[in-house]
Amino acid sequence: MGADPRLAVDVALDLGALRLRASFQTSSRRIAIVGPSGAGKSTVLRILAGLEPDARGRIAFSGERWLDRDARLFVPPYLRRIGWVPQDPRLFPHRSVLDNLRFAGASYTDASALAAQLGVEGLLTRRPRHLSGGEAQRVALARALLARPRLLLLDEPFSALDATRRRDVSARIKDTVAASELTLVLVTHDEREVASLAEEVYAMSEGQLAP
Repeated sequence: MGADPRLAVDVALDLGALRLRASFQTSSRRIAIVGPSGAGKSTVLRILAGLEPDARGRIAFSGERWLDRDARLFVPPYLRRIGWVPQDPRLFPHRSVLDNLRFAGASYTDASALAAQLGVEGLLTRRPRHLSGGEAQRVALARALLARPRLLLLDEPFSALDATRRRDVSARIKDTVAASELTLVLVTHDEREVASLAEEVYAMSEGQLAP
């Protein structure tokens, strides 16, 4: 699969109406997957996160094998150190924003500081049902970053944000990737997000993704 790529993927999954196949390898740390709705982009993120146990093939990240069906190897999601922000933010409805942010063990100081950077510092006592779509997206992103992941998977993360918030949050993510060992895989249909965040772009169509 190449000489020590940062992320190496060669997977397949039968979804009934769609037969997905994704194959790529890259040493880039900011990757975008683009394509029309229904092409399978979100499913690729789920496979990377370990949430599609029927996926076949191989995945390796930073020299670690996460999936190798021939060798009967499957690393479960909780051992992959992944931050995943799906289109539905999936915040814990019975917890406050602050408790959501601290769920992965972040300190109050760290949670408060990142909340301020993402513009949700005034929402810490609220429950998710009292958040707008854009607020919930920013809280979900902050929660994912506070878990200190090695791989951050974002699925249309700015869809509910206005242009100003979109630029601010995008810049924060870019700075975080630059200042850490974090690798980003972004699913989007927005050319502005691709231009601002991606070093490398892959196109997906009808379940097929390849360089």
